Amino acid sequence: MAAAGILYGLFVKKTHLGVPCIFHLVTGFKCPGCGVTRMAVALLQLDVAKAFEANAAIMLLSPVFFVLAVTCTYTYIKTGVWKMGRLQNAAAWFCIVVLIIYGIGRNVKQ
Repeated sequence: MAAAGILYGLFVKKTHLGVPCIFHLVTGFKCPGCGVTRMAVALLQLDVAKAFEANAAIMLLSPVFFVLAVTCTYTYIKTGVWKMGRLQNAAAWFCIVVLIIYGIGRNVKQ
């Protein structure tokens, strides 16, 4: 999955063609994921400040997503069952709440 993301980031960097956000096209609002492609391209260029500016929430939550993916995959390989534990479930819900708050907050006009 990481390799696919890197390849997509390189493709976008070279062609300047990316997948548009349907939510933004329909509503005019930015979804919590808007800017992820720009964030990934900035990280490929090692520009952390630009990546943070593109999508701060996803960038800050990326380590949590990574740990969730690794622990869930490990549990699946070990048991053969795709099930999250209590801590993993709490972390996933924490990420969802943060992304919802971030999605609302980035669209509030000041």
